[in-house]
Amino acid sequence: MMKILVLNAGSSSQKSCLYEIADDVLPNHSPLPLWEAKVDWTHHSEFAEIEVKTVKGETVQAEISADRAAAIAYLLNTLWSGSTQVIDQPSEIDAVGHRVVHGGQEYQQSVLINQQVREAIAQLIPLAPAHNPANLEGIEAIEQTLGTQIPQVAVFDTAFHAQMPAAAATYPIPYEWFEQGIRRYGFHGISHQYCAERAAYLLGRDLKDLRLITCHLGNGCSLAAIRAGCSIDTTMGFTPLEGLMMGSRSGSVDPGILIHLMRQAGYTIDQLDQMLNKESGLKGVSGVSADMRQIDQAIAQGNPRAQLAFDIYVHRLRSSIGAMLASLGGVDALIFTAGVGENSAAIRAAACEGFSFLGLNIDAEKNTQSPADQDIATVDSKVRVLVIHTEEDWAIAQQCWHLLKQA
Repeated sequence: MMKILVLNAGSSSQKSCLYEIADDVLPNHSPLPLWEAKVDWTHHSEFAEIEVKTVKGETVQAEISADRAAAIAYLLNTLWSGSTQVIDQPSEIDAVGHRVVHGGQEYQQSVLINQQVREAIAQLIPLAPAHNPANLEGIEAIEQTLGTQIPQVAVFDTAFHAQMPAAAATYPIPYEWFEQGIRRYGFHGISHQYCAERAAYLLGRDLKDLRLITCHLGNGCSLAAIRAGCSIDTTMGFTPLEGLMMGSRSGSVDPGILIHLMRQAGYTIDQLDQMLNKESGLKGVSGVSADMRQIDQAIAQGNPRAQLAFDIYVHRLRSSIGAMLASLGGVDALIFTAGVGENSAAIRAAACEGFSFLGLNIDAEKNTQSPADQDIATVDSKVRVLVIHTEEDWAIAQQCWHLLKQA
């Protein structure tokens, strides 16, 4: 049996899982992890909130130093000590997989981490400043705690989109900028790829025969147009800021706005960065929150700005689904995933309503029943509509398993 540890590091939180997988057979669905944990730096600047649980139901909650390396070390220690112990010693771990947000043009598949890979991740920090540094810290913390003998694997969020056609990947800008690496990379690739493969399984179809639109709608949002298992278009671009309206990110805006604000209002680059990434989207329009659940509550209380935020979100989502539809030349299934995609029946209903002219119809009752990994389309719908619980951690573990088998 292989034991694979996964670190899925974000800018303000980190999820970790330990999977046990047979050496010879990879399951077609996510097994329950032996151990899973979360570190959250969101609510406090001085300490991190930690929650650990095991497959047997043991749990631990704690607050410790906000230092990322210390938090990860504490977390890992619960694997082999205390009430949440699931292994006897660190050497039982066969590999550690890391979600790395940006792999640039060079890394188009998962790789074993060496010094060259670390340097490449570091060089790409300007393109993913909120994520790549956290990814590197996770890699270093694992080495400090587990040593250098356990292989570590980088699974890149950009890799799934790396083969997009040039027309989709290239901006209409001076070509020398493209030669300098300014192009559309796309993100959420681990989630989009997992959902496409899971959709084929749920539909009982060969992935190579399917045209899919995957909607990853969380705090960050993106769509992907997937043909024959390959991404041919997506909404995020050079950075995760492009595309759909998101929780606190603006998505695509007229770049002339930024030039205007710099010239006429004296905005600095850092101020614009803060406003576009942290103060826009649902949060910026509603003035309430970046969380769709709180937007819904505000709408119920008659808040007009919350209603406007919801309406813009749906308008832009429909518009981008239409763009993906055009790239594919048709669609067999529309897939919703991530926090909003999996849990907001209102968003799914509003998005799908715009495509009833295609014969796409959802079953209202199924849509409201927490339909994880289910088809919520009506029997006579010409397009299937799936809600899939994204399993990024399991997808990372799968990539590690394949690399270990090839070694």
